Amino acid sequence: MKEVYSVGALNQYIKQLFISDYGLNNIYVRGEISNCKYHTSGHIYFTLKDKSSALACVMFAGQRAGLDFRLSEGQQVVVYGSVSVYERDGKYQLYARQIVLDGLGLLYQKYEALKKKLEALGYFSQEHKKEIPKFPKRIGIVTAKTGAAIQDMIHVISRRSPFVQLVLYPAIVQGKAAAPTIVKGIQTLDDFGVDTIIVGRGGGSIEDLWAFNEESVAKAIYECRTPVISAVGHETDVTIADFAADLRAPTPSAAAELAVPDVRQLFARLSQIEDKLDGLIAGKLHLLRQYMEQYRLRLTYVSPQNQIRERRLRLAQLQEQMETLTARILDEKKHRTALYMERLGGLSPLARLFSGYACVTDAQQQLVRSISQVSPGDVLTVSVSDGDISAQVIRTTKIRRNAHGEGKNTGDGI
Repeated sequence: MKEVYSVGALNQYIKQLFISDYGLNNIYVRGEISNCKYHTSGHIYFTLKDKSSALACVMFAGQRAGLDFRLSEGQQVVVYGSVSVYERDGKYQLYARQIVLDGLGLLYQKYEALKKKLEALGYFSQEHKKEIPKFPKRIGIVTAKTGAAIQDMIHVISRRSPFVQLVLYPAIVQGKAAAPTIVKGIQTLDDFGVDTIIVGRGGGSIEDLWAFNEESVAKAIYECRTPVISAVGHETDVTIADFAADLRAPTPSAAAELAVPDVRQLFARLSQIEDKLDGLIAGKLHLLRQYMEQYRLRLTYVSPQNQIRERRLRLAQLQEQMETLTARILDEKKHRTALYMERLGGLSPLARLFSGYACVTDAQQQLVRSISQVSPGDVLTVSVSDGDISAQVIRTTKIRRNAHGEGKNTGDGI
């Protein structure tokens, strides 16, 4: 008897066949959404159909992180996932891992593949990024010569830094011919010698922006010696050029703001700095003037002129003190002299002569103080107040005198 399989074993065997098939585990399927249901568990159940067939699909809650829109009836989508068998019902279905709207699926796949390739080659390496000059003199722009993007950039740069020169390379930014002209524009401006290059365009669909997802454009940006700012589409649009550029701007207007400084803010800042410097300089000068005044006073004090003046004042004070002291000493001396003169006046022979006394001298002009110095017959000169008298000694009489000048005749004599 031939081998007989159970239903479960058969379904399991068929499931293994699906699992072992690489193509069925990495497959893109295009179709129309039908019977879409969002389960409370977070899973999404739907049917993918076309004109001739239908396919059951499920996206588990854990895979929904990359779904950025809500599925609805009639949508044309491309689903990426794997086909496997649900053993319980014996039905196969598509287990979705990514879902994109139709028309974007293949482009998105191509976008992701190129992104991974260039990232592996180091095109997006942070070490390769060049710094955007803060004060550029010349800005190169690669974009269409007409449209809102170039007008916005011209307006913003002219308003923020009217002295910056703008060099436009008019490129085709949409369609099959766009990528070569964008590459040519980057290379031309790089050789021309600008400070910064802005590469971009206004918003649009992924197809419209696809030129900026081309490998040739990314390579031109990577090899450019001049810093490149990427400004493609709107803020939500991210292209390969954005990853390769030295700086990504969300919009062309934002790129213009990032490329040049706002001179009004710079002037305002410079004015603040100038005011601060003026204040600091004024304060420093005031402090230095105080120091100079102190040094001037010190120098004035120790200067020869001041020393001479000080010494003159000191000499004047000493002279005044000497004069005062001399006058006091002279007064004292005059007073003493007067006293001495009074005393001497009392002892002066002339004074005594004027008082009735006489001065007696012998022939040899010797003062006669005692009777023992003369003998009778000697000629003596008696000096009185108004003249001299010549007299002859007749005789002498000795008299004893006491302390009061009183005398007593002793009878002795010649």
